[in-house]
Amino acid sequence: MATRSARERIQQERAAEKSREKRRRGFVVGGTALAVLALAAGIGVLAANAGKDEPSDGAAGPVSAPAGAGGKDGLAIRVGAADAPSTLTVWEDFRCPICGQFENVFRDTFHQLEDSGQLKVEYHLATIIDGNMGGTGSVRAANAAACAQDAGKFPQFHDVLYENQPEETSDAFGKNSRLTELAGKVDGLSTQRFTDCVDKGVHDGWVSKSAAAFRTGGFAGTPTVLLNGTPVFPKKGNENITPANLKKWVAEANKGKQPGKAGAPGA
Repeated sequence: MATRSARERIQQERAAEKSREKRRRGFVVGGTALAVLALAAGIGVLAANAGKDEPSDGAAGPVSAPAGAGGKDGLAIRVGAADAPSTLTVWEDFRCPICGQFENVFRDTFHQLEDSGQLKVEYHLATIIDGNMGGTGSVRAANAAACAQDAGKFPQFHDVLYENQPEETSDAFGKNSRLTELAGKVDGLSTQRFTDCVDKGVHDGWVSKSAAAFRTGGFAGTPTVLLNGTPVFPKKGNENITPANLKKWVAEANKGKQPGKAGAPGA
C-alpha cells in the first residue's frame, strides 16, 4: 500500500511538472492563443481595476525617487548601458502573473543583450493587482525594488522577486518581512539600510507617481513592452515575441550602430 502511494505521488508530481513545462513552452513559442490570452488578461485586469488603487496616491507622502532613476518624470529604472543603441521599455507589476511568466522566460535574453551593450531595459512599476485583488503587495514590492536600486542591486532583486512570485491571489509581498527575507538571496543587499528603506516606505510616493502614470498612459495592461517605442508584446507586427525574435528585432534596429559601453546603475 505504501509503495503504491509513493508511486502515485511520483506520478502526480511528474504530471504536474509536465503541465508546467507545457505552459512554459507555449509561452516561449509565443503561440497566438496564449499571446492573446496574456494580453486579454492584462486588459481585463486594467479594466476591472480602473481607479481602485487611487486612494493610496494621496497617502503616499513625498516623492523620493530611487538613485539613478531617469526617463520621463524620473520614473524609469535602467538596466544596461546608458548608451546602448536600443531601449526596451517595460511596465510591470510584481504581483502580475503574466509579468512573472514573461520575465522568467526572457530573463537570460535580456541579460545577454544588456551585457553585450545591445540593449538597455527601462523598467516602470505599476500596482494594478493591489486594486484588483486587494492587498498592498504590488506597492510594497515596488518600494522594496526601489530600495534595492538605491543599493545598486535592482536587477538582482527584480529577478529574485519574479523567481519567488506568489500566486496572484496571495498578498505575500504585502509583508515587508517577506521582502527583506528575499533580499537575503541577493549578495550584499540584506543590510539595515535596505531594511529601514523597506519598512519606512521611503519610495512609496515615487511608486504612487509611477502607478498614476501607468493609469493615465493609455496602456492596455501589464506587461506593456515597447522596443524603441514600438509595442512588441505579445507580438510585433505579425510575429509573436520569442527570445529568438527579440534578438532578431534588436539586431535589425541596431544595424550599423555601435554597442553601448557606459556602465549602468545597479548593473
